[in-house]
Amino acid sequence: MIRLILFIALLASAGVAGGERIEFHRDIRPILADRCFQCHGPNEKDRKSHLRLDQAEGEEGAYRTLKGKTALKPRNLEDSELWYRITTENQDDAMPPAESHKKALSGAEKQRFKQWILEGAQYQDFWAFIPPHPSPPPQVKDASWREGTIDPRVMAHLEKKGLKPKGEADKRTLIRRLTFDLTGLPPSLKEIEAFLEDSSAGAYVALVDRLLSKQSYGEHMARYWADLVRLADTNGMHKDFPRDFSTYRSWLIRAFNDNLRFDEFVKYQVAGDLYPEASRDQMIASGFNRLHLIIDRGTALPEESHHKNVLDRVAAFGTTFLGLTLQCAQCHDHKYDPISQKEYYQLYAFFNNFDGEPETGKVDKGWRQAPFIMLTTPEQDETLAALRADEDAANAEVKKMRAAEKQAQTWPKLEKASVPWIWNDKDLNSKTVEFSKTLTLKQKPEWALVRYASMGEVEVTVNGKTLGRAFAWDRGLKVELSALLKPGDNQIHARAKGARGFAFELQYKVTGQEFTLASGPAWQARGDKSDKGEPWQPAMEVHNAKYREGWSERTKSPKLMDSEAQLAQAKKSRDKLLVKIPAAMVMRDRAKPKRTHVLIRGAYDAPGEQVQRNTPAFLPALKKKEGFYTRMDLAEWLVAEDHPLTARVAVNRFWQQFFGVGLVKTSEDFGAQGEWPSHPELLDALSVRFMATDWNVKKLVRGIVLSKAYRQISDGTPEEFLRDPENRDLARGSRYRMDAEMIRDQILFLSGRLNTTMYGKSVKPPQPPGLWKAVSMAAPLTYVPDTGDKIYRRSFYTYWRRGMPPPQMTIMNAPSREFCLARRERTNTPLQALLLMNEPEFFKAAKACAENTLKEAQGDPSRGLSLLYEKVTSHRPDQERLRLLEDTLEGFRELYRSDRALTESLLPELKKADLEPRANLAAWTMVTHGLFNLELAKVKR
Repeated sequence: MIRLILFIALLASAGVAGGERIEFHRDIRPILADRCFQCHGPNEKDRKSHLRLDQAEGEEGAYRTLKGKTALKPRNLEDSELWYRITTENQDDAMPPAESHKKALSGAEKQRFKQWILEGAQYQDFWAFIPPHPSPPPQVKDASWREGTIDPRVMAHLEKKGLKPKGEADKRTLIRRLTFDLTGLPPSLKEIEAFLEDSSAGAYVALVDRLLSKQSYGEHMARYWADLVRLADTNGMHKDFPRDFSTYRSWLIRAFNDNLRFDEFVKYQVAGDLYPEASRDQMIASGFNRLHLIIDRGTALPEESHHKNVLDRVAAFGTTFLGLTLQCAQCHDHKYDPISQKEYYQLYAFFNNFDGEPETGKVDKGWRQAPFIMLTTPEQDETLAALRADEDAANAEVKKMRAAEKQAQTWPKLEKASVPWIWNDKDLNSKTVEFSKTLTLKQKPEWALVRYASMGEVEVTVNGKTLGRAFAWDRGLKVELSALLKPGDNQIHARAKGARGFAFELQYKVTGQEFTLASGPAWQARGDKSDKGEPWQPAMEVHNAKYREGWSERTKSPKLMDSEAQLAQAKKSRDKLLVKIPAAMVMRDRAKPKRTHVLIRGAYDAPGEQVQRNTPAFLPALKKKEGFYTRMDLAEWLVAEDHPLTARVAVNRFWQQFFGVGLVKTSEDFGAQGEWPSHPELLDALSVRFMATDWNVKKLVRGIVLSKAYRQISDGTPEEFLRDPENRDLARGSRYRMDAEMIRDQILFLSGRLNTTMYGKSVKPPQPPGLWKAVSMAAPLTYVPDTGDKIYRRSFYTYWRRGMPPPQMTIMNAPSREFCLARRERTNTPLQALLLMNEPEFFKAAKACAENTLKEAQGDPSRGLSLLYEKVTSHRPDQERLRLLEDTLEGFRELYRSDRALTESLLPELKKADLEPRANLAAWTMVTHGLFNLELAKVKR
């Protein structure tokens, strides 16, 4: 019996040794994280049975023995409680328990655990938290795949799986794929022809270098970063007010085109404002910390708003640079990754010291919220200096006059007035009303002071002399007028506009006694029909007038009013110039650091232990220094040679841009809940090389697109697509739906109307009427489309309102930009087809493309159709497709010849043309539009 057991054990171990060895982090940890870590993971507060399965050693580690039971005993299934719990049919002991609502392990998963335990149940440090290490390229059978960093490792993976790569794609496919990948646009016919004619060995390399040098490269690369950092043109939340971050977008484009070192690219954004004598670019880049959502003032308590802003900064930092879900530790220790709540708030402390308002408060007319910097030219600096001097002079005059009036002996101490507001009728039906009153004096007063105001504009005259105009309830006048008054009758006349009400109070002193004349029923009034003979009648008191008393405390002398008007004009002139000058919202720290506490359960108003700035313990430590750490220390920590995440996360996202999916599919999460890399050695090799080559992005990109792995044919058999739908093995070229911006920009490019102007503020292409109505809480936020060639600018410059992003983009899987997005989903829905088939702007583009092609065809339909097909697909049609196009064109011609009304509705601009040319253009338009909707035009192959 003993011999039989030993024989079975030997067979089992032989079976294990004969297959691929189990890796804890690749094969076991993802199952534990999904089914077990809720109760037996890193989170101490939720841990049960004093057992954590994410680590082997320690009092609560998986190897521990408690009450006579060992959770996991290497090479021993019978004594491993874990094995019993995942295989038992006893529902009281089975794990995961039924109440967890986690599904039981499958047979294959149990077999995986069995093999792992028999192999020794070895734990390793989590792969993503170990610095990437170089490894020699593997030896592969195919000599043509032995060059470079990428190809040997891809081929080794394929050989291990018994797979073979595809051959290299044809030149037309390559130039189309490469041009889209590096510029976001299709190649022109001239570019295709030049590439086809270049038969030299270095033709493809030369094409890569030419495309990398194009300015459109920076626009395309920056677009991916915009998704990641949630770049938008509004604040989001509540009223979703506008804000201008176009200067940050322009910096991104320049950074990629200039090939700014990626480590500097990171540092500028995390801490650009902390450089000694920071440059404009460094300051602009620090706006990364200001891209979060901002709520309107009065919507929440300021401290709550501040807290939300900091949470957003930390989440953006974690997703963008670390590829981790840091925000999961906001309320408690992270359940899956070794990040405690205390460590979360130590990171939080780096971003908790912002010197600015946490909410949308006072913004300038360029919708820029302080702190921000103005990006002026030397000439603009001179003009601004002159305007500020004028403003300072006007301000000094205003202060001088206010002080003089306050000290003048002729101005008595005035109490708040309480006088009736009057009009010609109580219902305020007249838009303009005249008032008249006679003041009879026995002698000239010692002093006399009048105060008056209106809900609109009012001018008052005394004895034919004007006292000046008041403009609103809070911009009334007060005038010393004893010189204008005389013994006998004094005529007071007022003319008020605005249909709101008029208030007047005259205080004067005669023979030592003070008197008051106030507006009221004793005054005469007549409405704006007085030129038609409307009679004077007693004024009527307006009982619903606002600010009945407060107006009198806001009155000013005419001279002071004029001085303030001059000051206002000086400010207006300065603001008018400032609005035209680009500006950048930037990061700025308080001089005295704000205290940071662990927030109990993540509540902003429940501070616990005070913490200092620091980084999670499972990652390399910050360099020791005296005093507190700054964001610059944090930035330098990110790009240190021993940091395990920054280079990996960046390389993975760049890879994702070119292959559709990253080497780590979950590019937003490199933690325990993320996916194991499809090619871990390749990811490490690229990361190490990226750092060793001075974080050179263009060099990394160049290496990717020059690889044989990238240049493969993307076609495959149905069986191959079923076996590996996402092409994780890289046994073929990638094939996937292009992003919304690429599809739209391609259509504009083909129409000949694409506006290639770079930089500047966002533009608003035509959209459905009332687009923003459903989400706007303020009248000014209505969608007003731009006109002219602005509407044909690249999609990267399209105005992005978080509450209502451009529908053409979101239907095609573009994000709202409310949160950081490391990868877009790719779907294929009926709504997308409806958009591409019915969007009016796409029809217009098809018409323009058809017109251009007709001119180029010079009366030869076959030549024109072949040309049109090549424009749209970068390939020439074979004879069968050309015949199909010819038949389709003729079918459309017959349709439009037979239906004049339909033809005129499609081409209303050709009112004077005969039916035949209109029907011909309509037919060509429909053929073009049909080609725009081909899979070949929407899918990157």
